[in-house]
Amino acid sequence: MSDSKGNDGKGKTLGLRSGPGTVRQSFSHGRSKSVVVETKRKRVVVPKPGTGGATTGQRPAGTGNVKDSELERRLKALEAAKAEEADRKAQIEAEAQARAEERERRRAEIEEKEREEAEREERKKREEAEAVAIKKKPETAKVAEPKKPENDDPAAAQAAAARVESGRTHHVKTKEKEKPEERKTARATRDGDDRRRSGKLTINQALGEDGGRQRSVAAMRRRQEREKRKMMSGSSEREKVIRDVQVPEAITVQELANRMSEKVAAVVKSLMTNGIMATQNQTIDADTAELIVEEFGHKVVRVSDADVEDVIVTANDDPKDLKPRAPVITIMGHVDHGKTSLLDAIRDTSVTSGEAGGITQHIGAYQVKTDSGSLLTFLDTPGHAAFTSMRARGAQVTDIVVLVVAADDSVMPQTIEAINHAKAAGVPMIVAINKCDKPAANPDKVRTELLQHEVIVEKMSGEVQDVEVSAITGKGLDQLLESIALQAEILELHANPNRAAEGAVIEAKLDVGRGPVATVLIQNGTLKRGDIFVVGEQWGRVRALINDKGDRVDEAGPSVPVEVLGLNGTPEAGDVLNVVPDEARAREISDYRVQLAKDKRAAAGAATTLDQLLAQAKANENVKELPIVVKADVQGSAEAIVQAMEKVGNDEVRVRVLHYGVGAITESDVQLAEASGAPIIGFNVRANAPARESANQKGVEIRYYSIIYDLVDDVKAAASGLLSAEIKETFIGYAEIKEVFKVSNVGKVAGCLVTEGVARREAGVRLLRDNVVIHEGKLKTLKRFKDEVKEVQSGQECGMAFENYEDIREGDVIEIFETEEIERNL
Repeated sequence: MSDSKGNDGKGKTLGLRSGPGTVRQSFSHGRSKSVVVETKRKRVVVPKPGTGGATTGQRPAGTGNVKDSELERRLKALEAAKAEEADRKAQIEAEAQARAEERERRRAEIEEKEREEAEREERKKREEAEAVAIKKKPETAKVAEPKKPENDDPAAAQAAAARVESGRTHHVKTKEKEKPEERKTARATRDGDDRRRSGKLTINQALGEDGGRQRSVAAMRRRQEREKRKMMSGSSEREKVIRDVQVPEAITVQELANRMSEKVAAVVKSLMTNGIMATQNQTIDADTAELIVEEFGHKVVRVSDADVEDVIVTANDDPKDLKPRAPVITIMGHVDHGKTSLLDAIRDTSVTSGEAGGITQHIGAYQVKTDSGSLLTFLDTPGHAAFTSMRARGAQVTDIVVLVVAADDSVMPQTIEAINHAKAAGVPMIVAINKCDKPAANPDKVRTELLQHEVIVEKMSGEVQDVEVSAITGKGLDQLLESIALQAEILELHANPNRAAEGAVIEAKLDVGRGPVATVLIQNGTLKRGDIFVVGEQWGRVRALINDKGDRVDEAGPSVPVEVLGLNGTPEAGDVLNVVPDEARAREISDYRVQLAKDKRAAAGAATTLDQLLAQAKANENVKELPIVVKADVQGSAEAIVQAMEKVGNDEVRVRVLHYGVGAITESDVQLAEASGAPIIGFNVRANAPARESANQKGVEIRYYSIIYDLVDDVKAAASGLLSAEIKETFIGYAEIKEVFKVSNVGKVAGCLVTEGVARREAGVRLLRDNVVIHEGKLKTLKRFKDEVKEVQSGQECGMAFENYEDIREGDVIEIFETEEIERNL
């Protein structure tokens, strides 16, 4: 073409040729490769003048600048592409059909071969059976020869077999003849394609069917087995193993998959199918897990986390193994009615002198041997109002309640409470009327007042035994012990000492030298040194057993109170102690109980809705709180203090216990108190040296108490300080406005006459108009003539001006009053 030459006639212009070209690519290690590259130059076609507008409307969209010849060429190419596509689709369909026919033919061949194989096997078995029969019975066979035409049957069978064999050979040869023609047809069909499959290995070539070499019989059998397995693989998978899957209350997806021996991905997929989006590390509940297990075809075995406690033996004992045990007697009554003194008189000891303030603030357990040789176990409970839970615990573990009532004080609030505890526990009661040696003693008044609470003593024709005693003189103590022994005999108390021990924690504390110590009353079995036990959320191994006299013992049987050392933490008073077989079980039960308590706390918090939180915040808007941190020597005392603190306060102020615990005051307690601005209250405990230094540096107040009265009174006084003072108004006078003056730099001034009482400068005033208060405030000035005065007496005239108020009129009345703040107490 002419435009292939340059303008200057120097040959071809620089640039890329249109059409395909080759580029050689170089790689490392001297390798190279030729690549076909096709570049096209954009052709710009300028339409001829006068023809562009006429033809544009008749052309397809997007061909405004294309020549007619180019357009025709494009249309032909499009039609050719469509035809080629149609041919290709037809060819694909033909190939698919040919493949389907080939599969059907092969399946028919395999079935026919299997049938022939089965017939051959059957015939072989029959021949073997006949041969065995002939060997066993030769004479019978010889006699039967003329009757049965057996000579004809083998010949006929051989002829039939020859015919079948020749037919099969003919059939195979026919198929062998047909195969080359089919291959030629397929090859001719493929020739129309763009030879994409040229050079590739076909199935026939791989099987070697187009060569002259014949396949062995073993190879044919292997092939048949292979194809048979292929055909059957879709329908019959390997037999599924059905497992018993243990499903706890909560389980992770991965653990569930492991227990089912399934893939984690399959379990996750199944969960997603059921609308649950969970990863392998997420926890699902038991119901969801059960659904998934059933979906996979396994059997569900529901287990609970509580099953770990099944190891604790709770079976009923055989009556043959039961032996008599000592009765447990709890002494209850009002504070200062002489419970501990009475017990001291029975034990010949002095416990009262050891208690702070002479009142019992701990629950004590003692064992007494009577003159008759029988053992009695006594529990001494506090009588103070704060120790309600201690008294309730004492009533729950006891066999007999001795209700001590002072003859000079009669029935009091804690006496009534003790009666209710005894009734709730369903235990018999013996009334001990104490302090009968005092001149003001009136035992009959006590018996009469007990009638009001449905306690009818024997002297009033009832069933409850009553004994008049005196702890000071020892009067009636023998009679009291006889009454206890009689009641115990009626109860017929028995226990099995030859089993795993079970007991109740009466009291628990954290001792500096010995660690956590629990006072336990053994109820069944025998607790020995070295036993592994669980008590509440704690566990341990019995390191030492100490009886009520302070001596170390090797074992403790039923109804024996002992101090147990060797716990890993301080248990709650009232927890049950159980002996378990090994340490692993103990740890497992302890962990389960800790988790259960944590879940309960979380559930209690989660149950609160947003509306409830807002309502609570609104209700507590005007409530002031006094935060405190409590540390006590024993668990029971700490509980009693917390319960007493909950009762302190009203609608305006309340006490909030941030933390309570057992043991010495530590640095962590000081840090908590500093963060919340709370004082630390120590009941029979002291702060250690680092805690004292930290408290001094941070300005945290630590208060020590040994009597619960003083503690409650001080906290009440502190809470009272948070109460807003009560404001009391006192009216001191009235003044009537006679005239209103306007004074420069001052404003309006009222000329008044004091009609009643006195007008004072610092007093508060109210402006009354038609007996309606329209302003309340303070005076700016109070003048008598031109002098500023402090007060004006009744009957005198004066000038008054109000602070920030000038709407005063003639005839208004000014009420003058004084305010006084009065402190309030809880």
